[in-house]
Amino acid sequence: MPTVLMTDRERTAVQAYLRLLHTVRAAFDTAAGPPGGGRPPAVPPSVLAEAEQALAEAGLAGNEEEFFRLLQTWCPEA
Repeated sequence: MPTVLMTDRERTAVQAYLRLLHTVRAAFDTAAGPPGGGRPPAVPPSVLAEAEQALAEAGLAGNEEEFFRLLQTWCPEA
């Protein structure tokens, strides 16, 4: 398998996406409490904005196939 070398911006985009993914998972994990107890899960807008900005700066906005290829290469368990 060929080795993929990411640019700093691509790496930043992958890291921002992983932070977003972990934040969403955590939000839904805390929502698994008793029915009717608590608020619906929420993701801070700043986490989503960070991921969107990082994707745009890496030139990956709208190019999901390339982005997820990079993500799979760098972090296979994501």
